Amino acid sequence: MTDHYFSADPSVPFAREPLTCEAWGQRLDLVSGSGVYSRGRLDIGTAVLFRETEPPEPGHVLDLGTGYGVIGLAVAATWRAHGVPAGAAFGVTGVEVNQRAVLLANQNAAALGLQDRFIACDPDLPPADVTYDEIWSNPPIRIGKQALHDLLLHWFSRLRPRGRAVMVVGKNLGGDSLQGWLTDQGYPTTRLASAKGFRVLESHREAGIE
Repeated sequence: MTDHYFSADPSVPFAREPLTCEAWGQRLDLVSGSGVYSRGRLDIGTAVLFRETEPPEPGHVLDLGTGYGVIGLAVAATWRAHGVPAGAAFGVTGVEVNQRAVLLANQNAAALGLQDRFIACDPDLPPADVTYDEIWSNPPIRIGKQALHDLLLHWFSRLRPRGRAVMVVGKNLGGDSLQGWLTDQGYPTTRLASAKGFRVLESHREAGIE
């Protein structure tokens, strides 16, 4: 079977590759690796996400499909730069099926001194009763339409009332249809921006949704 970046245990030999990127005014020196999404570079979609948004307000944030941690670590670094204290009320959890990516994300957090604000883990580890103020994601579109829908509904159901999700999705990978589908599921979704073939979408969980 061909490995994908969303494989739990890629068989390709593990080779680390450093990269540096800018996110919301923060410089992040990171390490990526083979078998992990966007090895050695900041992918265009995530770059669009950073450029077209402001970072989330302090709270409990989920980085869905964290990869080697770039979105979640950018959130944590921005909060630290603005003097937001580390603690149970203000933190980022990155969930990721690729165990190589989980390792890299946690090592990146330690290297940046952000391990008290960010943790990456397998999607099965966060307790079922944990909820989130916001979800940020460059979601794994290539897992397939139904699998993606199941993934988003599972995690969006853990948004707190009036919580929001911000995602970047390629137009040619269904960004426009996903916007309509999420709205139909009870998560009103608008387009924040469109650039370089990507849509930045913002969804909200209404107060009364089950």
